[in-house]
Amino acid sequence: MEQSRKAHIISHTHWDREWYLPYEKHHVRLIQLMDSLLETMEKDSEYRSFFLDGQTIIIEDYLQVRPEKKEQLLKLIADGRIIIGPWYILQDAFLTSSEANVRNMQIGHQDAARYGSVAKIGYFPDTFGLTGQIPQLMRQSGIDNAFFGRGVKPTGFNNTVSDGGYESSFSELMWESPDGSKVLGILFANWYSNGNEVPVDEEEARKFWDRKLADAEKYASTPELLYMNGCDHQPIQRDLAEAIRTARKLYPDTEFIHSNFDDYLKALRDKLPEDLSSVKGELRSQRTDGWGTLVNTASARVYLKQMNQRGQTLLEKVAEPLASHASLLGLEYPHHLFTYAWKTLMQNHPHDSICGCSVDEVHREMVTRFEKSRHVAESIVADSVRVIADSVDTSAFTQYGEDALPLVVWNTTGWSRSGTVTIELDAGRLYFREGFTLEETSRRMKELDLSGRVLVNDKGEALPCTVEDLGVQFGYDLPDDRFRQPYMARRVRLTFEASEVPAVGFATYAWVKSGAAAPEGASLISGENVLENAWLKVEIAADGSFTLTDKKGGQVYRDLGVYEDTGDIGNEYMYKQPNGEAALTTKGLPAQIRVVEDTPYRAAIEIVHDWEVPASADSRLEAEQIELVYYPQRKAQRVTETVPVKIRTVVALNKSGRGVEIEATLDNRAKDHRVRALFPTDLETKTHLVDSMFEVAERSNVPAEEWTNPSNTAHQQAFVDVSTSEAGLTVANQGLNEYEVLRDGRNTIAVTLLRSVGELGDWGYFPTPEAQCIGEFTVRMEVIPHQGDGIGSGAYAEAYQFQVPWTAAQTGIHEGSIPTTYAPLGWSRSDRELAFSSMKISERTGDLMLRWFNMAGTQAELGLQSELACEGVYKSTILEDEGDVQAFSTDGSYSMTVKPYEIVTLGIKTAR
Repeated sequence: MEQSRKAHIISHTHWDREWYLPYEKHHVRLIQLMDSLLETMEKDSEYRSFFLDGQTIIIEDYLQVRPEKKEQLLKLIADGRIIIGPWYILQDAFLTSSEANVRNMQIGHQDAARYGSVAKIGYFPDTFGLTGQIPQLMRQSGIDNAFFGRGVKPTGFNNTVSDGGYESSFSELMWESPDGSKVLGILFANWYSNGNEVPVDEEEARKFWDRKLADAEKYASTPELLYMNGCDHQPIQRDLAEAIRTARKLYPDTEFIHSNFDDYLKALRDKLPEDLSSVKGELRSQRTDGWGTLVNTASARVYLKQMNQRGQTLLEKVAEPLASHASLLGLEYPHHLFTYAWKTLMQNHPHDSICGCSVDEVHREMVTRFEKSRHVAESIVADSVRVIADSVDTSAFTQYGEDALPLVVWNTTGWSRSGTVTIELDAGRLYFREGFTLEETSRRMKELDLSGRVLVNDKGEALPCTVEDLGVQFGYDLPDDRFRQPYMARRVRLTFEASEVPAVGFATYAWVKSGAAAPEGASLISGENVLENAWLKVEIAADGSFTLTDKKGGQVYRDLGVYEDTGDIGNEYMYKQPNGEAALTTKGLPAQIRVVEDTPYRAAIEIVHDWEVPASADSRLEAEQIELVYYPQRKAQRVTETVPVKIRTVVALNKSGRGVEIEATLDNRAKDHRVRALFPTDLETKTHLVDSMFEVAERSNVPAEEWTNPSNTAHQQAFVDVSTSEAGLTVANQGLNEYEVLRDGRNTIAVTLLRSVGELGDWGYFPTPEAQCIGEFTVRMEVIPHQGDGIGSGAYAEAYQFQVPWTAAQTGIHEGSIPTTYAPLGWSRSDRELAFSSMKISERTGDLMLRWFNMAGTQAELGLQSELACEGVYKSTILEDEGDVQAFSTDGSYSMTVKPYEIVTLGIKTAR
């Protein structure tokens, strides 16, 4: 009989590294699974292949406990039976940064290449929605496909899938990035377990395959049917070969094979119809009822998101560019340390980890990993800034005497930057090796004269500066060539405005003795509870809300900074407000207001709310959780008893600031609730713009017709922006990944600051008391008004810079090879469309790698200017492949056109 269809059975396990069990308990099960896999493959040649979930970390985790199995494992990989890569881990796409996604692909490829060949499979089996630029990332990685389970079809409780309509006619579709990059998308329409536990018994097998063949044919565009033989933490099916033989006997019209993704794709492409649906951009399950998107993982355990933002930023926007500059000055680029730091950080990036939707033990361990990665990054930064600072020629400051104290301030963002900088300096040190007693050492430091000093820039201009005497402090050096060197120091904290520090460059200052008095400067306090600079005016009302006036454009934004509190009877995955509940707000609640900072370069006003909110949900919630009532159907309410939730907000304005900075500290004593900050825009527009992975994505303010969830929250990275052609309001954040543009008639931007829930919430009852987030939390935002669009106005550049801390370090007076204000590279961008993303050294070539992405739908011109001795430049990919090398012009410049929404990487061959 002619076989009319083919069933491709692909064995795998989806390995959530940690989730409803702590990591080590999952780890033990992984060892057992891998032992079973290796044994089965050795004994059964018909068990042809196994896909190792697309993540190479599984190999690390296995060999950590079973190093004696390495040769056996490597042989099976070399024989193509165990298929590995392309990722290091299976990350959440929306909650990890652009560069973290790139490092994940780079390290996954590097590790897979060491073990064997790299699977060119774009694998996203359970990712909670997919960002729009993924097809472009796949194409730049040499991958022409993407397999995924979520984003275009309803997926609900316990991974149940709906038969409802979705964006594609078939389970196969063409997925296109904003730049036009396309990949073949394969939706696991019946989930990535649709071929799980295939029966051997003929009667059971007939029931199984009658259902499974019909389910797959319902969505498939060809007779090539895909069956995923495995699921979450699924042990391998050791009798699969026998089960396939049973299926062949029962269905002679169907060819059953133990397949792999490469063979499946080859067979599929030969038969694909021409009428495949084309889906462009983000896959966020918008054509669903909105209850199963898992979007509120963006606000579960917000403290994890904040630690992740700090860790990612420190590595990619501080440590890598500083280490790159230091390597150009002769310091070895620490690839090994970066790989270790990135791996440690990325071990927190799987969806059940960074999404905050696991048991408490998992997230406790995550905090330790974040700290470990940060400590490595801080060590790299310290080594790098020491080398760079030692190379700066500070000899001009000798005119102020030998006790002048130079300091270097780095701007590691991609735009010139001005802003307030704080640094601690040792005005004097006395090392223990000098032989004085501790009492004498301390006395001499206490008596050190700090009077008569001012801060000057490298032009000799005195700057306004706030000096805080920190007194005598203990410190130590760790030299490379001798034992640790402890000392006592007289330490001061300087705060001042650094002005026009070049992109990915630095400026040098010195705190010196001078006969001139420090300049006074005008105050930024222009009235009672009013902050004002050349661009903005901030007027704070009695309830702590504020009115923001864009003085250049004339637009006025009112009622900003009101806090909202609602109940949450959902879980770590999804928010659910109690039925019929009215939100509580601080609108009209009297606040304590006082000025806490008043300098020529910065002013700040403190606002304190003593707020009372319901203590928790009522007892019905626990009963509904235990009984596994699906969260949209819960009837629990909040109790009438209240507890205090004190919020201390500091609203600050810098002299050069184009935005208003907000720092809020919440002392949370309530459970089962959500706190948001509200920023009404009063701008008439149907869409808004939001920062995502290598993209400023446009989203509708109103969800699709299918959407029934009252909440329409969504993911963000650095900012969200509501704007018209004339004016806009951008709200930037640091690690606050959830927002909503409210359908309240004012297009209010609501940013989630805290969400407190008490259960994990998937396929069973898993209490998570630590997800209630009881305690004190601090969040940071910046509100940036602008005229015109956010790109041309510079609002998005301001928002990106808000993510990145200044770096500053003390140095000595010495000659050096580089001037006091310097950047090794410079670039120009037409109309600011290009956002700088990365500067690092390639491990394979040793070349300097730079990356930008075009935020706009128009082409942009990139003009690169190098101060370095360069042998050439080439266009590369995210995998840092070497392209055709072109020479710089005689003036050290290079220019190229960047396509709309393109991610562009340049490699520079520098003369060492």
